[in-house]
Amino acid sequence: MPVTNTSVWNTLAPRNMELGPQSGSTKILTHWRLIKGDDDIVWLILDRANESTNTLSEAVLAELDTALGDVAGMGAKGLVIRSAKKAGFIAGADIRDFRGVTDMREVETRMTRAHEIVDRLAALDIPTVAVLHGHCLGGGLELALACKYRIAVGDAKLGFPEVLLGLHPGLGGTFRLTALIDPIEAMTMMLTGRTAHAKKAKALGLVDAAIEERHVENAVRAAVSGAMKTRRGSLKSPVFGFRPARQIAARQMRAQAEKHAPKQHYPAPYRLIDLWEEHGGDAKAMQKAEIRSFSELLVGDTAQNLIRVFFLHEKLKSSAKGESGIRHVHVIGAGMMGGDIAAWCATRGLSVTLADLDRNAVARAIGRAAEFYEKKLHSGIERRDALDRLMPDFAGSGIAKADLIIEAVAENTDIKRRVFDAIAPKMKKNAILATNTSSIPLEVLRQDLPFADRLVGLHFFNPVAKMELVEIVAHDQASQATLDRARAFCGTIGKLPAPVKSAPGFLVNRALTPYLVEAFVMLDEGTAKETIDRAAKDFGMPMGPIELADRVGLDICLEVARMLKEKLDEPMPEIPAWLVQKVESGETGRKAGKGLYIYDDKGRPKKASDAAAPSNEMADRLVLPMLNTCIRCLREGIVEDDDTLDGAMIFATGFAPFRGGPIHYARTRGAADIVAALQRLEQQHGPRFAPDEGWNTLGTNA
Repeated sequence: MPVTNTSVWNTLAPRNMELGPQSGSTKILTHWRLIKGDDDIVWLILDRANESTNTLSEAVLAELDTALGDVAGMGAKGLVIRSAKKAGFIAGADIRDFRGVTDMREVETRMTRAHEIVDRLAALDIPTVAVLHGHCLGGGLELALACKYRIAVGDAKLGFPEVLLGLHPGLGGTFRLTALIDPIEAMTMMLTGRTAHAKKAKALGLVDAAIEERHVENAVRAAVSGAMKTRRGSLKSPVFGFRPARQIAARQMRAQAEKHAPKQHYPAPYRLIDLWEEHGGDAKAMQKAEIRSFSELLVGDTAQNLIRVFFLHEKLKSSAKGESGIRHVHVIGAGMMGGDIAAWCATRGLSVTLADLDRNAVARAIGRAAEFYEKKLHSGIERRDALDRLMPDFAGSGIAKADLIIEAVAENTDIKRRVFDAIAPKMKKNAILATNTSSIPLEVLRQDLPFADRLVGLHFFNPVAKMELVEIVAHDQASQATLDRARAFCGTIGKLPAPVKSAPGFLVNRALTPYLVEAFVMLDEGTAKETIDRAAKDFGMPMGPIELADRVGLDICLEVARMLKEKLDEPMPEIPAWLVQKVESGETGRKAGKGLYIYDDKGRPKKASDAAAPSNEMADRLVLPMLNTCIRCLREGIVEDDDTLDGAMIFATGFAPFRGGPIHYARTRGAADIVAALQRLEQQHGPRFAPDEGWNTLGTNA
């Protein structure tokens, strides 16, 4: 056999994704292409021009309308809709079309036209098949729901994330999904924004088949011929055709929604529940109400601020692109933070060695990782592979192999320096040394380090699996290559990098500390901890400062507070004696089962139900010191711009997302109003509330 340069993989590459016949009648538009095969099945392929991901813009929908007209005249026996993008089917609507809109009537007109196009697809009198791979979200899933069959391929994930943008489905999802599957399951999907992977979607009846790529062509033929078995609706569906049944279920849904998304801040879940309660079973009425409700929500402050948060997320995410060259990570310190960092890196395909002087700590960390993988990874193979990549390392042999070493030992300068001294001679010449310090300036830690250019801060937040942000802490001797690799590493492990300068507390902890310390002062004044937490939650925080302090760890809070009080020339209350006593006695918070709250065996705080309601001033007293510090950090150049600061505070602390971030909230409320409020608090409580001079220029930095 002659030797050629053509590999078998190059030969098979065109078939790696089934995109219809290789030859036949073809029409190419800007974003879509139509291919009709000899079997008279038409493949309509979406490949949005100049974009890495398919989204539904007005232009894409207008071309779909044109394409559907062509299909009607082609004598097709069936229609297949599929994406040519490897990442997935359609990631939803193009959010750029929604940003900054203010005219509800204009939105309603645009949405009505979009519905007409999707309805045209649903009305075709031939079998229509959506082949779904990767992400199929929002408007993409709504388009798939208008097809008669849905086939999920491989790792497909289906869902409606609109609630995360302060919206509900707006392109037919509310009435098509509740008619297709169990209405309670349908509402749960839309109210939570959670996705369903292929097998789960098949079990729900959301898709008709869950297959591997090699079976796509046969599955399409089975659907078009009518041979594919389907399961539509559920035993519960007829019951919820009656309004009284929907009313009972709706009450329960509202109660559940209120626990996670208070109506005063997040109206979308309640509007969705209203839609289903009032119009469930009447598709035409529900469609009309959906368009109106979606349009009203879209122009509201909550949706526009959450859309802003979406773009903050995308901006941080884009800064994590590039190649880090990091394949092996060595983590030193198997406590809660170090162990969870190691476990997370292993889920993202990296080889990880985990070391600690305490062998039992390593064993506990591996145990926690196994529990995490059991919950989050969908197959036994994935769980096995992740555990194989996570290796206990009692001898420290991983140091010499690692591309990145992450130090996650106690928040103590001397301990961290001793670790650095021990590992520095064993590291590869191009390896990066990262510290997970939450507050210690890197200028302090780098002393006597022979390669300060390869030292960087990688400050993760707890819990690692849920908190997306990582502060990339720079110092004046860190090389640009090190910082670039650190950002790219964040992209590899699916985290958002926020570049900050080395300074006491960096950005997040420096801004968060005044918030927590003020809560401690209010405790000393006799205010119930439940009342303090409720004041913050009423403002929109995901949890109050007392519970947050327990979650962070009172030992960490104490160390950060001590360091900031010592290093910063800013007024700060005295550290309460009871905080020191609690830490010394081991009552360090949730991780110890007892801190400011006592925790049950599931890690939930036990709270008194009869605490007094917070006063109107309490939220300002807690939140404005945080905003004041954010303005100070901007003025001092700790963070380079408003967007990075807002994104960091939202994705690391959960700062009320519907407010768009602390700086955005300050601009919306008005600098003058905040300065006046700070001055009133300064008169009542002391100089720690003195407005920073940065407020004078806030209005000019928009």
